[in-house]
Amino acid sequence: MSTTVSANPSDARTGLTLALPALMLFTGVVVIPLAMTVLLSFHDWGQYKGIEPVFILKNWIEIVDDPYYADMFWRTFRVAVLATLITAVFGVPEAYILNRMQGPWKGLFLLIIIGPLLISVVARTLGWALLFGGNNGLVNKLLMTSGLIASPLRFMFTETGMVIALAHAMMPFMVLAVWTALQRLDPQVENAALSLGAGSFTVIRRIVLPQIMPGVLSGAIIVFSLSASAFATPAIIGGRRLKVAATLAYDEFLNTLNWPLGAAVAVLLLIALVLIVVGSNALIERRYQEMFR
Repeated sequence: MSTTVSANPSDARTGLTLALPALMLFTGVVVIPLAMTVLLSFHDWGQYKGIEPVFILKNWIEIVDDPYYADMFWRTFRVAVLATLITAVFGVPEAYILNRMQGPWKGLFLLIIIGPLLISVVARTLGWALLFGGNNGLVNKLLMTSGLIASPLRFMFTETGMVIALAHAMMPFMVLAVWTALQRLDPQVENAALSLGAGSFTVIRRIVLPQIMPGVLSGAIIVFSLSASAFATPAIIGGRRLKVAATLAYDEFLNTLNWPLGAAVAVLLLIALVLIVVGSNALIERRYQEMFR
């Protein structure tokens, strides 16, 4: 004998009523501003006539035709990818070591890792600007004193400096994502592999990494998205000449006052990030669907 459970209409109405304030807030602070930005990107602008509320494709055609914007977006995603790779290379071992720590040391080092998140990203980036400095910057002095370089390197107003500063700013997100994935890993599996004669490197490569890969990829998505849309770090380290999408949109809005063009750049960046994040999530869930159950 089978029984069927029907949903109570009153429960559905109650749930909708409880969710209505959050839905209204989300609509007011996210949906409506995004819709207004999309509409603004199709308006016209002139130095003397200002913004004209007409529907044209002028701004989008300019972005497609002008190679400057292609180079700018390519720089944006190139810097984001490099920063993501650096956080993965250093963040995964850091999370693994953190997971193996015991007692008060784990809490102390966890505080050290997430501590930078309590400081403004502007303050952290200004710290990197002071470290990079110029020929007399602390980083160059240390490299030259250790004999690694013979002449000072240029970090300020370069992609190298932007990547280093972004990787430092985004490192906690990668470490926390991988550390969360490591919490689901049974340590007895590693012990069993070691008892069967597997080396430490083999255990990490064949057992640990495949199981924490969803965490690594999730952290990579977070770091990539935040790096590609970052403003403060590229603006301070990259300067006004080495622009990325966020700094270009800012300049169009507040310096040249060409709001429609700035809106088009911002919308295009948002669309690209949404497609990348949604596509990556779909691939991760399909590839590691057993681990998400």
